[in-house]
Amino acid sequence: MKTETSDILGVIPARFNSTRLLGKPLKIIGDKPMIQHVYERTKKTLNNVIVATDDDRIFNCVKDFGGKVILTNKNHKNGTSRCLEAVNIYFEETGKEFEYIVNVQGDEPLIHEDHLKKLIHCFQDPNTNFATVALQLSNKKTLPNGKVFLVKDRNEYALYFSRNIIPFIRDNNKENITDNTSFFQHIGIYGYTKKALEKFCNQKPSSLEISEKLEQLRWLENGGKIKVGITKQLSFPVDTIEDLNEVRKIYEKKHHI
Repeated sequence: MKTETSDILGVIPARFNSTRLLGKPLKIIGDKPMIQHVYERTKKTLNNVIVATDDDRIFNCVKDFGGKVILTNKNHKNGTSRCLEAVNIYFEETGKEFEYIVNVQGDEPLIHEDHLKKLIHCFQDPNTNFATVALQLSNKKTLPNGKVFLVKDRNEYALYFSRNIIPFIRDNNKENITDNTSFFQHIGIYGYTKKALEKFCNQKPSSLEISEKLEQLRWLENGGKIKVGITKQLSFPVDTIEDLNEVRKIYEKKHHI
C-alpha cells in the first residue's frame, strides 16, 4: 500500500502550562519560537499540518507566523486526546478528512525529516494502524539515562516501552552486552489511522500506562500492535531549561549564530 502525504494530517499538540518549563512552545531558539521550528520542519515532509493548543498566546503566535492552528478544550489529560479533538474540529471547519494522523510533539524543535519518513513508511504494511519511531543506539556501552526505551519483535512491532533501560542487563554487567544485543531509544512521534486514534482515546488508562507514565502502553495492554520505524537520526526533545539551552547551542552552531 502506498501512503501519500495528502492522506496524512500532521497535528502538533502544544500547551503553555508545562510543569517543568512554563511556556515551552514560545521559547525562542535562534530567531523563532520553538513551535515555529516544529511546524516548519514538519511541513517539509507533510503537506497538511496544524497546531492544536488550548492557549491564546500559542494560538496567536502560530497565526502570526502564518501557520494553521486549532483552539481546543483546556481539559485534555494528554496530547493524544487533544490531537483527536483538533482533527475533528478541522474536519468541521474545512470538510477535509484524512486516513492517517501523525502526532508530532510540540517540544521537538529539531525534529528530523527521517523521523517522519520512517513513521510514514510503517503504513506500507497494510496491517499497521498505529506506529512510532525509535533510534537504534550505536554505542551500546554508554546508554543514556532519563530516556524511554523499547524492545520489539522480528516483525518490527513493539513488545514493550519503559523508562528503564530494556532489555535489562543481568548483574548490571555490560560485558553481557553482545553484538546481537539491540537497544532502541523511543522517539515520541506517533502515527495512527483515524479509527485507531478514536479507539485509543476511548480506552481507559491502563495499569502499565499509569505505572510507567507512558500512554502508548494503553494500546499494547489492550492487545493492539505498534509498528516501529528505525532511524539513525538523533532526537532532541525539550523538557527542561537544560534541554532548551542544549538545543539552542546545537541550533546556533549549525546556523553560525
